[in-house]
Amino acid sequence: MKRAFLVILLVLLADQVLKVWVKLTFAYQDSITLAGDWAYLFFIENRGMAFGMEFGGGSGKLILTLLRIAAVFAIGYGLRRMVRQGARPWQVVSVALVFAGALGNIIDSTFYGLLFSASVDGVPATFLPAEGGYAPLFHGAVVDMFYFPLWEGRLPDWVPIWGGEHFEFFQPVFNVADAAITAGIALFILSHRKAKPEPVDSAEPATETAPTPMEAERPATS
Repeated sequence: MKRAFLVILLVLLADQVLKVWVKLTFAYQDSITLAGDWAYLFFIENRGMAFGMEFGGGSGKLILTLLRIAAVFAIGYGLRRMVRQGARPWQVVSVALVFAGALGNIIDSTFYGLLFSASVDGVPATFLPAEGGYAPLFHGAVVDMFYFPLWEGRLPDWVPIWGGEHFEFFQPVFNVADAAITAGIALFILSHRKAKPEPVDSAEPATETAPTPMEAERPATS
């Protein structure tokens, strides 16, 4: 359980520190280059699901946040059972990553609307504004910032459906929590792969049988 707790703590700390710094430093859609023209910190906010996928509407946002909270409780319960049942360390770490990532995004969607002013073009947000936050409880937006447009161009005409169209890989903007969830799921799948059985030699070594008492007492003949 200590290993799981450490993983959760480190992911939450990295996720929230980076989000708060971006929220208070960047105006909306501001960006800085991390590496060339393929890696950026690009500040946007997401009211939907992971990697920029929208759910839509105020009621949809509330439902999504409540579903996230329920999912975190379920994952936490499952993680506790895994530890008690002696699950393998990598399995525990994988579920801890998913738990931490889900919890990190829940903090944004639950509390950020109360704690920060709205992020707009040209003006960074402020913490605990006098006029109040930009959204009620459970209606906050998740802060995203990692953007990796590794390739951008026109798809060949022979590609089905999308041939000839403009294409960008990788387009979604995400955060540390999203990355932790993805890594945790991948690690969980890999940790459940069965080891390849070792080949068994069908030839059994010959064994000598011990002589019976009658055979042992029988005199040797020439």
